Amino acid sequence: MIAYIFKRIWQMIPTLAGVVLLIFFLFNWVGGDPALVLAGKITNPEQIANIRRQLGVDEPYWYQLWVFVKQIVTFDFGRSWATNEEVSHIFLTRLGPTLTIMLPVLVLETVIGVILAIGVAYVNGTVTDRMVMMICTVAMSISLLVYIIVAQYLFGFRLGWFPVQGWSESYWRNVTTFAPLPILLAVFVGLAPALRLYRSFFLDEINHDYVRTARSKGLAEKIVMLKHVLRNALIPILTNIGIALPGIFIGSFLMETFFSIPGIGREVLVAVNRSDFPVIKAATVYLAMITMFINLLVDVMYKVVDPRVTLK
Repeated sequence: MIAYIFKRIWQMIPTLAGVVLLIFFLFNWVGGDPALVLAGKITNPEQIANIRRQLGVDEPYWYQLWVFVKQIVTFDFGRSWATNEEVSHIFLTRLGPTLTIMLPVLVLETVIGVILAIGVAYVNGTVTDRMVMMICTVAMSISLLVYIIVAQYLFGFRLGWFPVQGWSESYWRNVTTFAPLPILLAVFVGLAPALRLYRSFFLDEINHDYVRTARSKGLAEKIVMLKHVLRNALIPILTNIGIALPGIFIGSFLMETFFSIPGIGREVLVAVNRSDFPVIKAATVYLAMITMFINLLVDVMYKVVDPRVTLK
């Protein structure tokens, strides 16, 4: 396994190099001249040239690419063009609020989704199964924005159970006051697709011969579902978690914007509106690196869950 891990890490280098070249190409040829964006209504060529010189975009492309690679290696992307704040400090201060919301969402959504899915799969074909699937379909058909507006109006304005917006410097106050509503809302919205997906995983395992063999030996249905079906269905479930995991480091743009959560998702959205290229490039590179390492972690977890899996 150690050799496999080192091999995968070595393979990440050309993948990351491709990502770096793609980002550099998009920001330098497709994204337009950042000096003109920051200049706004300024039309004086000398002032625009001065802005280009301050940003470093007047240098040759090979030198700009070298600077970009050096920033990635040193994890120092300079300062924000809009606020002059260090990009590393921006991500460090915004990561906490994002993880405060998104980590509980991922854990609760996965645990509740697996429990409900295995229960629905157990009663497959019954009225309960059809009703649950119908409710999930209806829930998935409604936009997240509608859920946010309804939840803020009902639980915030009408009932007054939770504050509609806000964030503080106290972690415990955030967890007990400001975070519950967006967490519960995100779990409720994400539960429908997760339940449908996990149910299909369990149904696929239930129809295998080893399940019929276990039942014919007289094993209790609880043991069959939890010990055999659940364990074998964990591999596709881990794959789905691995796909969703990088998203927790960026957060939900809508959730953080509408609930005024100072997380990375809202910061990236603001950076896009301001054409703040250092922040956008840093977010893109960080997300690519996180995604590659999470894919490696998921592959290793396959071997932990099922020893029959061979890593090559």
